[in-house]
Amino acid sequence: MDPTWLSNRTAIAGIGATEFSKNSGRSEMQLAVEAIRAALGDAGLEPEDVDGLVSYTVDGNAETEIARNLGIPALTFFSRIGFGGGAAGAVIQQAAMAVASGVARTVVVYRALNERSGNRFGAGVHDKRQSTSPGPEAAVFSWYLPFGLVTPAAWVAMCATRYMHEFGAASEDFGRVAVAARRHAATNPAAWFHGKPITLADHQASRWIVEPLHLLDCCQESDGAVAVVVVSAEHARDLRQPPALITAAAQGSGPGQHAMTSYYRDSIVGLPEAGIVARQLWEMSGLGPRDIPTAIFYDHFTPFVLVQLEEFGFCTRGEAKDFVKDGNIEIGGGLPLNPHGGQLGEAYIHGMNGVAEAVRQIRGTAVNQIPDVAHVLVTAGTGVPTSGLILGRG
Repeated sequence: MDPTWLSNRTAIAGIGATEFSKNSGRSEMQLAVEAIRAALGDAGLEPEDVDGLVSYTVDGNAETEIARNLGIPALTFFSRIGFGGGAAGAVIQQAAMAVASGVARTVVVYRALNERSGNRFGAGVHDKRQSTSPGPEAAVFSWYLPFGLVTPAAWVAMCATRYMHEFGAASEDFGRVAVAARRHAATNPAAWFHGKPITLADHQASRWIVEPLHLLDCCQESDGAVAVVVVSAEHARDLRQPPALITAAAQGSGPGQHAMTSYYRDSIVGLPEAGIVARQLWEMSGLGPRDIPTAIFYDHFTPFVLVQLEEFGFCTRGEAKDFVKDGNIEIGGGLPLNPHGGQLGEAYIHGMNGVAEAVRQIRGTAVNQIPDVAHVLVTAGTGVPTSGLILGRG
């Protein structure tokens, strides 16, 4: 199959979001409907124009209820992607394939969650009895839950510890990712940490969560929703906003894949699933790392930002610490990461707020706009089966 068959045939024509908070005061359904209405309004479309819906398997809002509450008359396509944040690029890919194949004309992708005031992912599985949910996944968890590996932070800490051992990285190297994210968020009025930058000393002084992860190595828990509208590239050019072309989209699962840290592998210092996605994105788009002026990285935990830099070819294995130390990931550097503040600084909406930021960068309307942006790379949740995007100017 021609790897470029999907490239630039579809576009994101509208984006919408609620405010990002720690207590939304309303249901996840209300949040989803608000974000979708905003995305449709941004594109100049109405609910009756929608014939497709895509979300995450973990989203609590049924497609039928979304359609009923919005007044969508008929759906010809609906789909969901698993593995949490790893879906952030794949949901866009699903929508793009539906539109490109003619199954649907206007597909809305949405993610809504009360992740701070409701079910907190950061709590992990420490309060869940695995015996009540038998099956292969429960059996695998039983091999490491008894040893205290019960939260996402603990899972990532194992990888981070080994990465430090093999490549000489230090906690300060992870901290520089957090400092950059918070510096960008400080000038973004939509960010939860607007006006609240941190220093490397602040990072080092923050309490331990699971060594070597400090509190400021961990992303936020947020309430909110984000939605985007996907249509054909031709249709997008007739709508209200400049189109953000879906230049490439890919999914990937690596060898020995399991959960956020795949302990069945010979080495846990890499993210091979991210490498699988990277190879597809570069092949589909005809681009490479040197063609990317800014990127939106999934920054749920700072160590995996360094690993992603290596998997996507921005630096060689073990050299991300030096890449970050040189200021490359800050605005004004060689590869500004997450100009909106990312999940560390703006909000944690399972990566969807990063997709919206990528669209703004393509449009030239971002609060922290990077000059001359023709393409933006977007990555999705790391450690799990993952996905990614390259968006381009229409």
